[in-house]
Amino acid sequence: MSSSKDYLLQSRLGITPDAGSWCEIGKIPKPPPDVHRNAGNGALRPGFIRPLRLLTLVLASPLLLILGFLLLLASGEEVLKKWLATGEERERLRTEDLDAKRRDTAIVELGLNQTFDGDWNGAASQFLLRWYGHSSHHKRYVALSEGRVLLAAPPKRVSFRAESRMVVVAEIPGDVGELTDPLPEFESNKLLLRFKDGSWIVLTTEEMGSSLHKHLALDAANHETKSTGS
Repeated sequence: MSSSKDYLLQSRLGITPDAGSWCEIGKIPKPPPDVHRNAGNGALRPGFIRPLRLLTLVLASPLLLILGFLLLLASGEEVLKKWLATGEERERLRTEDLDAKRRDTAIVELGLNQTFDGDWNGAASQFLLRWYGHSSHHKRYVALSEGRVLLAAPPKRVSFRAESRMVVVAEIPGDVGELTDPLPEFESNKLLLRFKDGSWIVLTTEEMGSSLHKHLALDAANHETKSTGS
């Protein structure tokens, strides 16, 4: 993270996180009525975009079309590169494609294409049902600090300047839950918010191999080194 971003996060969160990234969850399934009621009948989806913000997005749509066209060109360029690649480069690209397929298969096999583990009696579901009660924003800045998982967001959904408006909306101490990488052998955008009862929520990071993934990998490597040394 850049120093300016570090300063912004420190001023908004009150701490300098070890790592952090913007994340989203999947669509929250409709819970059993009694479970939803006992959890406070909270919102099951993010807040709507305000009309003024929506108008801004509509006015920006030509730029989005141009961006889409550029992405299409980039995709075509990637295909052309594969076609013109040397034997060694083709082998590398083939290996990358196979890794991506294995990763996508693992995502389905592990249930990471779902929003949570499916147990409405678990700690994860109770946290999930209060998710948009903490903030109606559609994303969370998930940060790790001193053994805790912090979730930050603007109190209400915004379209711009989310980082400058965010506050900590939820905190998960280490004795309650932790953040884990369910696919450490692959570069992915999936993480698990895993609670001590074994229940979990899937988080999808904005980028593949986010700073959270890198931090968790480094932490695991350091732990393995210490275990081997002892």
